Amino acid sequence: MTQASADPVTEAAQIGARMLAGTELFGRIRDQDVKIATSPKDLVWQQDKVSLYRFRPLVERQVRVPVLITYGLVGRWTMTDLQEDRSLVRNLLNLGVDLYVVDWGNPTRADRYLTLDDYICGYLGDCVREVARQARVPRINLLGVCEGGVFTTCYAALQPARVNTMTLTITPIDFHADAVEQQRAGHGFINVWTRSLEPADIDRLIDAYGNLPGELIGAVFNMMTPIRSMLKYNFDLLDVMDDEAKLLNWLRMEKWIADRPDHPGEAAKQWMKDLYQQNKLVKSELVLNGNQVDLSKLAMPVLNVYAKDDHIIPPATSRALGPMLPEGQYEELALPGGHVGVFVGGKSQKLFAPAVAQFIGRHDNAG
Repeated sequence: MTQASADPVTEAAQIGARMLAGTELFGRIRDQDVKIATSPKDLVWQQDKVSLYRFRPLVERQVRVPVLITYGLVGRWTMTDLQEDRSLVRNLLNLGVDLYVVDWGNPTRADRYLTLDDYICGYLGDCVREVARQARVPRINLLGVCEGGVFTTCYAALQPARVNTMTLTITPIDFHADAVEQQRAGHGFINVWTRSLEPADIDRLIDAYGNLPGELIGAVFNMMTPIRSMLKYNFDLLDVMDDEAKLLNWLRMEKWIADRPDHPGEAAKQWMKDLYQQNKLVKSELVLNGNQVDLSKLAMPVLNVYAKDDHIIPPATSRALGPMLPEGQYEELALPGGHVGVFVGGKSQKLFAPAVAQFIGRHDNAG
């Protein structure tokens, strides 16, 4: 038998051996082996379904003014603490940052009528005040992620005196910038899809379900990369199934993806219609609790972190904030990878947290 004809047989044998090893490995893995968000923390405040946690320090504190992480309602903050060696939370704690996080809980139909006003002016505002009270400072540092970055931007524009610095991560500001700047193929699909919906259809969707189902949000994200979403349970899983460390990494990511909460209905209507469709934030036309959200009111230093290859939040939609702020007030950090890679990518681990710590350290003067 020639070498050429033996190669397929050898390859098939190798694949079979890996599948056998993977099957044995799967049999040993238990749920506790794929825990996520394991950094020690304490519940320090709670209202309704919203909880505020403070992470326990890992080293001596180097920054006096605390940081509050705010994730969006479309996912879980646990992405920022996926596992010990891929954790923005642990990296910041190891740099001496005093760190808090907002957990929005699990919205149900009882929360259907909660609005962005409630989450931004109500719950987030209460969390900011509680962090400031515990730290005995008049202003704190905000770190917003994706939709949570929009929340922190709105809050900071409405309450600039309460915000020391603001760090935004993969955050859309101009929801129509993707339509102006040429995008890569497959990027910005969620913008196009949401703008294509009739407002009445959005209302009917929320009327039918009460909230925006987490399963639907997940399906929309999968539609953005349909081939990869379909093949990851074949080729991607096959690549890691016989390597315990890599398999556990893969399973932790899948665990986070599967844990997608429902988005409160009225807040979802505002998110889709006022922001994605009407682009009210960048136009300073968004009104919360009767007050106009005017981005020119942002008076604090801003660090804007975006992913170079982000197909969900195209960089142009994030970078649109820069020209709106005075020179010297705004900084940018472009990280390699995509939307999630900012938090779990190997390269970003060495760049993201140090940049944030240095940024807030330079402005550690809330007094």
